[in-house]
Amino acid sequence: MNKILFYAMNGEKMCFQHVLLNALDLTDAGCQVKIIFEGSSVKLPSQLTSDGNKLYQKALDANLIAGICLACSRALGVYEVNAALGLPMLDDMNGHAGMRNYISDDWQVISI
Repeated sequence: MNKILFYAMNGEKMCFQHVLLNALDLTDAGCQVKIIFEGSSVKLPSQLTSDGNKLYQKALDANLIAGICLACSRALGVYEVNAALGLPMLDDMNGHAGMRNYISDDWQVISI
């Protein structure tokens, strides 16, 4: 079984829609998939929630969201709103969400 981590850096909703589409499609195909919000993408969870984005809700329901970068959430002024969403705040790499644990466990990392 393939293990794929989408490491989302881009804060554009349209780009992230394609992360969601691919993550859900790969999950349906039997792959193990996770998504991390890093960089400017940390602004998206609250937007996707307030928009009622159906693909995002499917990803949440499928437990595909690994978490949100703590340092970037603070730096970009969205820490409180992200923390309120109840998703894990990731800080394993000097306050940021790292890839090392996934790479060590043979995950393929796709950074977008």
